[in-house]
Amino acid sequence: MYITLPKNRGRKMPTLRVGILVFLAATAAQTALAAADTPTFYRDVLPVLQAHCQECHRPGEAAPMPLVTYSQVRPWAKSIRAEVLARKMPPWFADPCCGKFSNDRSLSASERDLVARWADAGAQAGDPRQAPPPRVWPQGWNLPSAPDAILEPAKPFLVPAKGVVEYQYFIVPTGFTSDRWITASQVKPTENSIVHHAVVYIREPGQTWTHGPTKSDILTIYTPGASADVLPEGMAKLVKAGSDLVFEIHYTPNGKPTADQTRVAMIFAKSPPTKRVLTLQMDNGTFVIPPGDSNYRVTAWGTLPNDALLLGFFPHMHLRGKAFEYTRILADGLPETLLKVPAFDFYWQLSYKLAQPLPLKKGTRLEWIAWFDNSANNPRNPDPSAEVRYGEQSWEEMMIGFFDVAVEPDVDKQKFFMR
Repeated sequence: MYITLPKNRGRKMPTLRVGILVFLAATAAQTALAAADTPTFYRDVLPVLQAHCQECHRPGEAAPMPLVTYSQVRPWAKSIRAEVLARKMPPWFADPCCGKFSNDRSLSASERDLVARWADAGAQAGDPRQAPPPRVWPQGWNLPSAPDAILEPAKPFLVPAKGVVEYQYFIVPTGFTSDRWITASQVKPTENSIVHHAVVYIREPGQTWTHGPTKSDILTIYTPGASADVLPEGMAKLVKAGSDLVFEIHYTPNGKPTADQTRVAMIFAKSPPTKRVLTLQMDNGTFVIPPGDSNYRVTAWGTLPNDALLLGFFPHMHLRGKAFEYTRILADGLPETLLKVPAFDFYWQLSYKLAQPLPLKKGTRLEWIAWFDNSANNPRNPDPSAEVRYGEQSWEEMMIGFFDVAVEPDVDKQKFFMR
């Protein structure tokens, strides 16, 4: 039996041969389609890593392995898949129910699916020509550009192998001969393993205090997992000419004598800002957490002394910290949740920067709520049988809700609190 192919000058071909050719063509098309749909490192996965992971996962940063090149990433493909699907990486703890944040590190559902499909399909490299341009980072920092100034204590501090180390304070002259508006800053220890946290305060000319607590403004804070503090366009923090920076550092011994010389880097504003940024805090230092309590609730509240733009949040607790929530009380008396962190992680203490600043009126009531797990079910609990109070060390507890506000450039912290 023969068939006639249309527009083929009447030539005839056996049906079987035509069927084979059709089958081969269809198979080739399906193969090409499948190949195009299979994620590859250079085309699909590398852009995700650049946007969400390389802040920490690159040489010289805190993460244990770099994820910059294919040869670096390929051995970790299955582990990356598992961490991404479990939503452990990238670390981000804000509940999506409440607020949008400009520094959200989390992956979308489609990005998680893409990474999983890439690993499941053999973690193929693909065509290097399809790679995005490398993401360029200032050497040693996560700032948007090279820093204008880097300051550090005069010499390293040696942390002993064991024992309790009280808070250390280091006074570092800025040497600034004119006022400087700071648009971005970052604190970096030279030894992450021994630094629980670091706060860099601004000590203005004429002030003589040498240790906290203090009401001076905060330039920036370091905690595990912290990113650079990059302020919104047109906003900055003021460091007056002749000011000192005071580094408050909480060291925790790691079993061997270790030296650290924590540094801070800053980027200066190129023109006067339209808003000045102040870092404020509300805290509770009077709580007593009963032994074995798995869900102990602690609150702190206050009213805003003047109008301000709310920019972001930074909750701080210790090893028993379980959850943290920032709310404002509306006119009808009901709370509006601004940030909800349902699973606080002591080893990943993050800041949460609002995607859009929130105007707050003078007199707005703010309330922070924290929950602590002092039970044996908390694997990080130093002692479930202890009655726990506020204290500086990790086996004690803290309940502090830092928050940033933007005000007029001529308003300092003291003036802001004049009611």
